[in-house]
Amino acid sequence: MLTPSTDRPVHVVGAGPGGLATAAALQSHGVRALVIERAQTAGASWRARPDSLRLHTTRRRSALPGLRIPRAAGRWPSAPALADYLERYVEHHGLEIATGVAVSRVDRADPGDPGAGWLLRANGGRLLHAPTVVLATGRHATPFVPDWPGLDGFPGEVLHSAHYRDAGRYKGLDVLVVGAGNSGAETALDLVRGGAAAVRLAVRTPPHVMRRATLGWPAQYSAVMLRRAPALLGDGLTWATRRLTGPDLTGQGLPGPDAGRFTRARQGAFPVLVPGFVRAVRRGWIRPVAAVESFDGPRVRLADGSHLAPDVIVAATGYHSGLAELVGHLGVLDEYERPLAHGARTAPGAPHLHFTGQTNPLSGTLRELALDAERVARAVSRAHRRRSGGRAAPAESAPEATTATRG
Repeated sequence: MLTPSTDRPVHVVGAGPGGLATAAALQSHGVRALVIERAQTAGASWRARPDSLRLHTTRRRSALPGLRIPRAAGRWPSAPALADYLERYVEHHGLEIATGVAVSRVDRADPGDPGAGWLLRANGGRLLHAPTVVLATGRHATPFVPDWPGLDGFPGEVLHSAHYRDAGRYKGLDVLVVGAGNSGAETALDLVRGGAAAVRLAVRTPPHVMRRATLGWPAQYSAVMLRRAPALLGDGLTWATRRLTGPDLTGQGLPGPDAGRFTRARQGAFPVLVPGFVRAVRRGWIRPVAAVESFDGPRVRLADGSHLAPDVIVAATGYHSGLAELVGHLGVLDEYERPLAHGARTAPGAPHLHFTGQTNPLSGTLRELALDAERVARAVSRAHRRRSGGRAAPAESAPEATTATRG
């Protein structure tokens, strides 16, 4: 029987912003943490994003605990700037990271003893035993492309927006971007700037389209002020703001949403905050069209019965979190594969298993990840003290079956 061992480090799965912030917070509470990352570097997903992508949250409100984002990154840092920042964050805090380790499943170390900790099954036959696990794999683990009827017969290129890099390769081509969230809007705008011959945006559910900042006041700041407001109040205030400052794109084929901004956010839909998008739609550079229904060879049938024949399809159609494969058998997810407990709390029957980064708050994901990291660290620190009889956990032992690297 495996018994709890508080001299083993907490295993944090995922070296994105949430995982790194949590590891640094744990370290500040005297709890050793080992970050497990399937890629070869921290923040790899940000390094892979297009250079043109910028945060919709400000530099000051996007920094992780213990290190500011440099002023040189600008008010709205780019994806490469954030990737550089995350690498510096690892060095600044001296975080331990095991890279190239892909965790495929988390099991109870002893099904008969909920306090015995966890076994992480990873590539190469690794079995990692941890007293506590923090899953910081994020909401964007696995790109999702719908199984549209006839898709296999489409002769052109089909890619997910997660794999979109450079607009230059699509210069002179007819491109259909599917999905009207921020990823879809950003991709469509980048294609326009890169010289695509035609850019259409297939819209199933009209989004809230907002300014990233109005008269210098970021939309994020208003969201922070209203983050605890009831959805009805938040919706009412944002409807009023929309009437005063929001763009009306109905004439260009993009009607307004049928639900309030806060209600939509709590359903998982974030407003579009892409500078330049409204202008591109108004000038006809980006043409909104109906949702994709099916494919017939090179032709795409839309929900309104019309057809298109694009050269390329970019599916900005969201992601799966991948949590079902990792922990779906543990009874810690709801019917939508979301964690039953998040942050400092743990699900019944699954003590010492925490989740972070599985929400999409209007107040800014990075801001909330930073706050969540401290809450998780406090909860884990208290639990470790209880399990070790009030003693601080030793920090000398290296974890079995892992290779930790500093910096």
